[in-house]
Amino acid sequence: MIELTQRIAIVGAGLCGSLLAINLAQRGFNINLFEKRTDLRKDTIEGGRSINLALSNRGLKALAMVGLEAEARKLCIPMEGRMIHDTSGQKRFSQYSGRENEYINSISRTGLNALLLDKLEEYSNVNVFFEAAIDTVDVVNSIIKYDYLDQRLEESFDVVFGTDGAGSRVRKSIYTELGDEAEYSSEFLEYGYKELEIPASVDGGFQIENNALHIWPRGHFMIIALPNLDGSFTVTMFNPYEGSVGFNSLKEDPEIMAYFQEYFPDLVDLLPALQDDFDDHPVGRLGTIKCAPWHFNQTCIMGDACHAIVPFYGQGMNASFEDVYVFDQLLTDHMNKSWPELFERFQIERKPDTDAIADLALDNFQEMQDKVDDPEFIKKRKLEMLLEKRFPAYYSKYSLVTFKDELSYEQAMTQGRAQDAYLLGLCSQESFQQPETDKELEAILNDMSKALKI
Repeated sequence: MIELTQRIAIVGAGLCGSLLAINLAQRGFNINLFEKRTDLRKDTIEGGRSINLALSNRGLKALAMVGLEAEARKLCIPMEGRMIHDTSGQKRFSQYSGRENEYINSISRTGLNALLLDKLEEYSNVNVFFEAAIDTVDVVNSIIKYDYLDQRLEESFDVVFGTDGAGSRVRKSIYTELGDEAEYSSEFLEYGYKELEIPASVDGGFQIENNALHIWPRGHFMIIALPNLDGSFTVTMFNPYEGSVGFNSLKEDPEIMAYFQEYFPDLVDLLPALQDDFDDHPVGRLGTIKCAPWHFNQTCIMGDACHAIVPFYGQGMNASFEDVYVFDQLLTDHMNKSWPELFERFQIERKPDTDAIADLALDNFQEMQDKVDDPEFIKKRKLEMLLEKRFPAYYSKYSLVTFKDELSYEQAMTQGRAQDAYLLGLCSQESFQQPETDKELEAILNDMSKALKI
């Protein structure tokens, strides 16, 4: 039976772990939250590893659940669409939605994590241990051995959650115990990322449009930029490791500057610290993790620990927050069950959705690199915006995933992919012309509904 007197350990005080700790603390559980890093509110975070977050409906819904949506929104900059930059410096804006007041939000990972940690301080039933390095997790007996304040400590708990990211030590402990019964796959792209910065203007303003996610697509590589509250932009390069434009080739200062002058000339003057940022910031890896099971005995993993994805749909953090939201609903409905039964229900309900968003994120990687400038894709996107504007009940694939949070990721993927295929087929016809009247748009909707049976 699940009882409020039970002691819970959460390993990992990142976004998912901190939100989970708040949620369980609000229910009355006693929580020990362990984090191997220092308190990010007090120490400078290593530069070049943030990848700004895009907070959207699923994440906001989870924050609302714990009473933090309004505070989180104060940290956000709305992004209403993509600003596409071509090689000649021309720009084209593509809205995310044809409906009004639908947008995603640029938010600092550090700022959001700090907000969650500040909230945790309100609860006397939560203890947070920073610089607590987990040595081993005995998942048979729910015992954690860890190093803290120059001591080797050992504690037993009733329940252990692993929210310790893609390299999860808790997951490793579970799968060591399971052996060949565990299913695990990690697929890394032959691409890495490196972060740069567009600083604020002299007067503290934005040097480029702030209510947009900027993309410089260049076929098999690209740059994106997301706005920050201080007027700066976090700029992220996504390049292959190998080849003439690969990170392994861009080593010397003259090569790096020549690369930017050839492919991103409009960015050169906006990046005064280009050379220093490039030299100082590491190349990060991009990968997808899928695994099963997510639990063993009284231990369960959540967030990136069980479903890390690449960042190209802006849903990684939202998916982890939605984990907590879904788990909260299951906990409400099944307090009379055991923890292992609850964990099994959580995996059954959630895994198809996290597998779906992982696949969609890889799809969007290709789209952002080389499809956003494709003539047929542009036609399709324009048609989708018209359909959403004139018939708000219609949702494009992007909108199904990002704004229709009552729909599961798996449902959004299935329906969205079918709609994409249908509309791309329509837009690729030589005779296709963009519809101009509601009657023409309605006819397209009706034909598509019949063909797809939706």
